[in-house]
Amino acid sequence: MTALRRAIVTSEFKPGGRLIETVLCEKYSVSRTVIREALRQLESEGLVAMVPNRGPEVATLTLHDAENLYEVRRALEALASSLFAERATDAQCAELVAQLGHVKAAIAAGEPAERLAAKDRYYDVLLDGTGNEEIARMLRSVNARTQMLRALSLNASGRSERTIAEIARITAAAAVNRDPDEARAACEEHVRNAAEVALSEMRKSMDS
Repeated sequence: MTALRRAIVTSEFKPGGRLIETVLCEKYSVSRTVIREALRQLESEGLVAMVPNRGPEVATLTLHDAENLYEVRRALEALASSLFAERATDAQCAELVAQLGHVKAAIAAGEPAERLAAKDRYYDVLLDGTGNEEIARMLRSVNARTQMLRALSLNASGRSERTIAEIARITAAAAVNRDPDEARAACEEHVRNAAEVALSEMRKSMDS
């Protein structure tokens, strides 16, 4: 259920918060069957935890969890961008450039949900261009959990401008210059910087 997933990753529902079926049914105007199916799917993505005697709640990532996820994301995204540079069609390259424009516009608008959605669309194009469904499957699984942290990194002071510059570098390398090595390096830098900011924000929230 896209709406519930978005509510979790944008922190409308906070980590550790209970997800009560009756409340969700009323909020989204759907049946309990639909909500239960959505919760099972989100549990498989690591966004929801089923807690004995409490029921479903928003999953809480530890600092160690986050560090591990960013390590995996950096490796997978670097490989994906490199493969895109080697394998993507001209149409996919043009679409990646177009999606960069949408990311810029979404970040300028300042709406967190739209920023995350624009980056999701960008990565959908990037992953499709790899020609490797396994990388796409694994990275989407990792990103489902790091999306909550991505909101932290995007909201940090000055991060939006750097994000645009970093994604522009990835796009130029992968879709314009078709340079696998530069695309890989650009993606590694982007994820490394995002991780640094997100983990810093996590530490601040733990200390407060």
